[in-house]
Amino acid sequence: MGEIEMNELKSFGALYGLKVLELGSTASGPFCGRLLADFGAEVTKIESPEGDPIRGLGHQLNGKSLYAASILRNKANVSINLKTLGGQALIRQLICQFDVLIENFRPGTLEKWGLGYEDLAKIHPGLVMVRISGYGQSGPYRNRPGYGVIGEAMSGLRDLIGEPDRPPSRVAMPLTDYIAALYAVIGTMMALRARGINGEGQSVDVSLIESAFSFMESFVPAYAQKGVEETRAGARLPNSAPNTIFRCADGQYIHIAALADGVFRRLATAIDQPELAEHASFKTQAGRNAHESEVENIIQEWTGALTSQQVQSALERHDVPAAKVYKMKDIFEDTYFTSRNMLVNVPDEDFGSVTLTGVVPKLSKTPGAIRWAGKKLGADTASFLQAKLNLSPEQIAELAKAGIVYVND
Repeated sequence: MGEIEMNELKSFGALYGLKVLELGSTASGPFCGRLLADFGAEVTKIESPEGDPIRGLGHQLNGKSLYAASILRNKANVSINLKTLGGQALIRQLICQFDVLIENFRPGTLEKWGLGYEDLAKIHPGLVMVRISGYGQSGPYRNRPGYGVIGEAMSGLRDLIGEPDRPPSRVAMPLTDYIAALYAVIGTMMALRARGINGEGQSVDVSLIESAFSFMESFVPAYAQKGVEETRAGARLPNSAPNTIFRCADGQYIHIAALADGVFRRLATAIDQPELAEHASFKTQAGRNAHESEVENIIQEWTGALTSQQVQSALERHDVPAAKVYKMKDIFEDTYFTSRNMLVNVPDEDFGSVTLTGVVPKLSKTPGAIRWAGKKLGADTASFLQAKLNLSPEQIAELAKAGIVYVND
């Protein structure tokens, strides 16, 4: 790699030069594309003229989705109606100019449009097609509709969320969609690595069900070998006492994780009861697990007499892992997040500026960046078709009139 190219990587990110076509909608496909775009990939989102449903999720300001401002960031926005023959033809004309295609339609949808992997690989053998779906591209359930929450339910993950005496709960965000998107990014990079060796593209099959189920790895052998079925444990992490939340005098909750013997000794000193570390019931991890409620009650009596700040300070002095359960207000007030560039003010044509989550992970030499917030539907349709297919303004106007594309003037 030459000096100019290395400087470009430093300026634009580790994935500079990678060209990605995103056909996905809602959460998993767009989040996969957003992660690649954050690190410099040239991501073009193909959005239907009706708009991605994600524009209707979350809170709105001045008629615009704040969620979309984040998950659609760093992407060009081109509106093409893929349900039309003309729209499908445009994708076939464009595909050779891209390294990666991301999609999260129900299996068989792209094949119906003549845009499946086998179809596009004939045109572009080096294409990496990243396919995210509910149940995967094969198997008896491939044709079922699937959302992330369905993945949580069927994988067993949902049964672990909530209090043991209440019905299964959920995390108030699309958890499984994000898990699947992370696997999709990993699969993308592995497929590109393989292409760099053999020159061949491939299909990356990511299932929402399997992505969520992969997080159940510790429970699988426990059931297979011992017939153990774990279920909801509330705020506790089973078999790691004390590892749960405690209420403080100001009504705030703090999570204390003192599962290791050495950490528990420091916790005992912090609460002015060092003798607990030598107590027969609490000296070992196994003993604390067997007397979980008893040890938690002792800690709760201590935290209940102090404010969350007093508890946090005492635990920090004794090097005990703990944190108050933050609300968003706490996050915005804690300098940790700004010092690590995790709250970033980004210019926005509608809001003036919008605060978005920062880029993860941090790379020392080729860091990612937020270059712009999510754009309006069809903001780049005209310029994109002119640049990629050399279409004239008149030709683009004809496509728009026919309902094949949408141009946001």
